Amino acid sequence: MLYSEKTPASLDEIRARVARALHRHPLCREVRFEIVSTPRTRKGGNWTISIQAVAPDALWEASEIVSDIQEAYELAVVAESRAA
Repeated sequence: MLYSEKTPASLDEIRARVARALHRHPLCREVRFEIVSTPRTRKGGNWTISIQAVAPDALWEASEIVSDIQEAYELAVVAESRAA
């Protein structure tokens, strides 16, 4: 069993963190993206980002920002509510 030191976060929290981080970089303010949940892997990843619009001069910076956030956060497991 792998121990993950990533911080659990909801899709909305991850989306907000990515948006804020990209907005702080002058070249990345116009980047358009989508957060997508994925099946958990052996490395623990369970979400990814789909960059839908990025200027060529911002690609490197946007990729680095996203990579840093992916290393820090994992998608929180949400308890399912069951009808009684």
